[in-house]
Amino acid sequence: MPDAQILTGVIAAADRLDRALAQATGLSRERVKALVAAGAVTLDAQVMANASAKAAAGQSFVLAVPPPEPLAAEPQAIPIDVVFEDADLIVVDKPAGMVVHPAAGNASGTLVNALLHHCAGRLSGINGVARPGIVHRIDKDTSGLLVVAKSDAAHEGLARQFADHSITRRYLAVCAGHPLPPSGTIAGRIGRSEKDRKKMAVLPDHATRGKRAVTHYATLQRLRDASLIVCRLETGRTHQVRVHCASIGHSLLGDQVYGSTPKALRSTLAELGFARQALHAETLGFDHPISGERIRFQAEMPIDMRELIDQIAR
Repeated sequence: MPDAQILTGVIAAADRLDRALAQATGLSRERVKALVAAGAVTLDAQVMANASAKAAAGQSFVLAVPPPEPLAAEPQAIPIDVVFEDADLIVVDKPAGMVVHPAAGNASGTLVNALLHHCAGRLSGINGVARPGIVHRIDKDTSGLLVVAKSDAAHEGLARQFADHSITRRYLAVCAGHPLPPSGTIAGRIGRSEKDRKKMAVLPDHATRGKRAVTHYATLQRLRDASLIVCRLETGRTHQVRVHCASIGHSLLGDQVYGSTPKALRSTLAELGFARQALHAETLGFDHPISGERIRFQAEMPIDMRELIDQIAR
């Protein structure tokens, strides 16, 4: 692989090969598995063919990471709300309704299209897939903070922090009803629903698939047939807040997938034209992957959620 990036190092602790290499390099486990399948990984000079093989502490590894695939997305001059930017990363406040990455049905108008224009090509492509700089995502109809890597070193450092759950993430949400207790922790593995593969679900305690997920919540304000809550994510799984809140009987207002709006509030949401899940990524904190400085950002609740809360305040 003449143009490949060569990553080398030593396994820190005995583990599955994909887990050990993901921890050591900052690449995702799926990316590591793909590299193993391509014959691009050696352990103590032996080409590895099985991503689930055991790796021992002290073994030397080499990964040949091919250059990123060409990106089909085109730069578009779409306004974005930049909260912070330096040579290595950019933090944006994404509006509800904007898709993060181009996909079927959303080939343009995405955050990636906007970033390609704003950053003029200065985005990391270390993951080897057509997602320049994207380290994490938030749903199309969720508003709030997102960090994007501009350099490969920043991408690796941020990915490592997401993997070890050291990122601070707080979401504001309006849920149906009044949670009891008003503050608590929701823990349960999240994976694809067996009834609907397009949805995520909290899996049974005995399930071996899915991923561990933990959400800490607290009630900030009791509303009419609803509550404003803050959710602190210990982990970051797909649709985590939405799925966890729905699992305890308090789905988010406006969530078309995981819950239904209480009958008493339907006319209010219709009058406001509020047709998205009431969820906002308010706080994002992490160690700057280059300087090491702990930085923290906050984004004000968007107008549509503030209007919703005003209308249903007790």
